[in-house]
Amino acid sequence: MLSPSEKKLEKLDPFYRPSASKLKTSAEIISEARNALRTVKTQRPFTPQEDQRKLFGPASSRTPENRPPSTFSLHASSFESSDSRPISGTRLSPLELKPKAPTPPSVELDHCLSLPRPPVDPAKMRRISSARARLFRAASQGPPLPAEKFPASNSQKMVESQETGRMGDSVMAVNGIHVAKSKTLGHVKRNHPLQLTYDGGIRETKEQDTLQGTTSSPSHLQSRGDKEKRCGRTSVSSGSWDLSRLDSKAVSKASPRERDTEIEVDEVFWNTRIVPLLRELEKEGNIESICAACTQLHLALEEGNLLGNKFQRRSVLLKTLYKLVDVGSDLLSLKLAKIILALKVSRKNLLNVCKLVFKISRNEKNDSLLQNDNILESLLEVLRREALQANTEAFLYCMGAIKFISGNPRFLNEMISRGAVEILMDLIKEINENTMKHGVWMPNVGHLLVQVTATLRNLVDSPLARMKLLSTSALPQLCTVIEQYMSDKDVCTNVARIFSKLTSYHDFCVALASCSRCYALFLNLINTYQKQQDLVIRVVFILGNLTAKSDPAREQLCRERGCMQTLLSLFHAFQRLDVPCAQTTAVRASSATITTTMATTTTTPSLPSEAEAVLIKLTRVLANLAIHPRVGPSLASDPHLVGLLVSTLESKSLDDCEELVINTTATINNLSFYQVKNSAIQNQKLYIAELLLKLLVSDNMDGVLEAVRVLGNLSQDHDVCNFIVQHNVHKFLIALLDAKHQDVCFSACGVLLNLTVEKDKRGLLKEGGGIKKLVDCLRDFGPTDWQLACLVCKTLWNFSENITNASSCFGDEDANKLLDLLSSFLDEEVALDGNFDQDLKSYHKLYWETEFKPVAQQLLSRLQRHHTFLEPLPSPSF
Repeated sequence: MLSPSEKKLEKLDPFYRPSASKLKTSAEIISEARNALRTVKTQRPFTPQEDQRKLFGPASSRTPENRPPSTFSLHASSFESSDSRPISGTRLSPLELKPKAPTPPSVELDHCLSLPRPPVDPAKMRRISSARARLFRAASQGPPLPAEKFPASNSQKMVESQETGRMGDSVMAVNGIHVAKSKTLGHVKRNHPLQLTYDGGIRETKEQDTLQGTTSSPSHLQSRGDKEKRCGRTSVSSGSWDLSRLDSKAVSKASPRERDTEIEVDEVFWNTRIVPLLRELEKEGNIESICAACTQLHLALEEGNLLGNKFQRRSVLLKTLYKLVDVGSDLLSLKLAKIILALKVSRKNLLNVCKLVFKISRNEKNDSLLQNDNILESLLEVLRREALQANTEAFLYCMGAIKFISGNPRFLNEMISRGAVEILMDLIKEINENTMKHGVWMPNVGHLLVQVTATLRNLVDSPLARMKLLSTSALPQLCTVIEQYMSDKDVCTNVARIFSKLTSYHDFCVALASCSRCYALFLNLINTYQKQQDLVIRVVFILGNLTAKSDPAREQLCRERGCMQTLLSLFHAFQRLDVPCAQTTAVRASSATITTTMATTTTTPSLPSEAEAVLIKLTRVLANLAIHPRVGPSLASDPHLVGLLVSTLESKSLDDCEELVINTTATINNLSFYQVKNSAIQNQKLYIAELLLKLLVSDNMDGVLEAVRVLGNLSQDHDVCNFIVQHNVHKFLIALLDAKHQDVCFSACGVLLNLTVEKDKRGLLKEGGGIKKLVDCLRDFGPTDWQLACLVCKTLWNFSENITNASSCFGDEDANKLLDLLSSFLDEEVALDGNFDQDLKSYHKLYWETEFKPVAQQLLSRLQRHHTFLEPLPSPSF
């Protein structure tokens, strides 16, 4: 007579068969997740390094005529010698000047008095502002300027100025002449007579003449004040204009003080420190001496606080530097570029100096030069200070050089420490805002984004860069780039490469999954570029990462309109493109039965084709989606999806493409978990089981394991159980119990459990020593894997349902061993005496109490009741 508890165990559910009437424990849920539903891992798509450094690689979608050149000629004549102001990103509005025609000079005037000149350029006017301010102060202390120096005529009248003035750096109008009152007076002494020179500078009539007599300089480096002093000219023109109109409407990154302040160079410093170095640069010497002079010049300019500031003779200095570009030395050009960038040139000169650095950085052999001269800091400063709209093309070549530098791992830490990540993300944000504001792309911005995103792609290899990206909320900005530049394949590919790297880390998966619009963007990319393998494979890889560990991500992706249609269309397209590596033999035509020994031949798997690589990533996404309890049943009922998976198993073998076959089998395994009405898996269960035979006979243990897992789900069906017996698969499963591999033993035991549900198949366990191998599995893996131990006990329970004698059922040796093991494992102190951490120990205790212990107690009770003890059992020991 069976006890009520024994009767309950008599009706144990078969392996993997869910029970709707029983509330599942936490351990059961964990067990089912292990047994049936699994995510699939894969490698990130490989991106080969480009052979040549160019703005756009060979895979670019841009045609040569529609992209900026990577090769160009650059000479001294390419630069503008009139660049006299430091670049601040401001584009000054044109002056609305209407100068009047000058009246012919009177014959009574001094013969040295020159005719009035047309208005000079705005930069020059700002440069002379401080000089006029000092002239105004000197004149206000003495007698006014002679009236005859400004003759009046009927055809020309002096413009009377308003009696206005501003304190500080300001423009003032006195006696019809607008002058700038500057706070910065350089090193010129205030108690010496001052004279306004030809170029607007202030000369000291005594000391400076003496200095010029002792320290000579080339004629083009000297101030032109001597000639004007002889003429006694004190004005540039008879007309006047308001210098405040030079303030532009464009927004500058520089402050107003930085734009208006002009540094006056100390004549002594200029003649003693700068002029000798300029002479050295003009000599025809060797490259080493010229480079040394450039280094000294850079230090001298820095010492004199002349870098980044406007100062007199700046154009003379730049002109000397520009001439040296024609020398053609990369080392010299790099030093010249560093000085020119430090002088904050603008417009065309900024573009040309960025091109110069770009040209040098194209040669990988120059990386050491770039590192030694620390040109990276100068390039990043361009991006940080200059205005994007006014210097887009200069930014393009500047970013191109930075991209080349970032490709060298030696530069990564330096770039990140100098704020490259923050600078690039600020640039991307500015581009996004401008595009959203104006609704159109600015010229060259798309080309620029290619360089920026390619640089970020290199930087994210660094853990520090990834941390910075996570803290700056970079992922939403990158999603915006995809949204706004969906039609630019190069930009989208680079962003996809960034995401494919970042989503390999859990924190970024969580951050990107929280950006709800990313799913629609990724699906849109697949639809837009379905035939572009290099982009599609990365998008699918990203989706696989997002859905690997997040149920909300799986559900959100499937909720997007047309999600499954897009994925299945992609599957169908690349399956048609795929050409099998070798002709496979149809399993349907074979009637051979499976043997109990695994194949011993080994072959080297070939690399997957481009089409296979996409299918590998795509089947991973489908396997991950099938884990969701609401998504999985609908996928299992989709005949189109199941048909694509089955056709893949038909045409591929493990030798052809191992990863694709294993991923496809794993997807079928997840879908076969759901016992739903109209399941497409159940409609083809026998054919799928037949296709799995070629995996079972392979020497690939991963392929064998996946095939056994699928049979574990399918063997809940009576017809599949008959198929297993007819093809001797059960003998192979018993042999797998000797594999000493926990997962393999677990899956094989699951199929055997389902076979023992049917009474006529229980005796099959004795073939090949099945009982002994199950007891050995319990002994070897029980203390560390209570799920497997529980599965073994359930299988033995089913097998011994009609037991009359334990020895005749199990054999004396196995019966005694089983009694000893069960007695030991039911001792809590012995059973849970493993070296586990606290969380794992709690899990083991939970499963041991709720799952293993009830089954083991009833099995032990049955054995003791039907066992004939010839001698006392030894005390339990483990």
